[in-house]
Amino acid sequence: MSEHSGYSDRDLQREVTELQGKSATAARLFDIRRIIGGLFVVYGIIVTIAGITESDADIAKAQDVNINLWTGLGMLALGLFFLAWLWLRPVAPPVDAEQLLEERKKGAE
Repeated sequence: MSEHSGYSDRDLQREVTELQGKSATAARLFDIRRIIGGLFVVYGIIVTIAGITESDADIAKAQDVNINLWTGLGMLALGLFFLAWLWLRPVAPPVDAEQLLEERKKGAE
């Protein structure tokens, strides 16, 4: 067993594994689909509520179309689409390069 700066190979491998796990968690957490979907859902709810509480005078100004209600429902649908996409197609975990090389070597033999 060789020593690298006070760390054994096992300690080094454990630390690398922990960092890979944290990296995968960060990739899932900051997936752009989660951010976009979440924002569209929140804003969609707010605009939909504004559309539901519109007065008749405000609707008449918009040629009798409740634009806030329709825009809010559209934003809500788009946000839910992004979140469903995230749920159905999650981010693939990162592949360990050393493990991939070993598997390729075994497959070539």
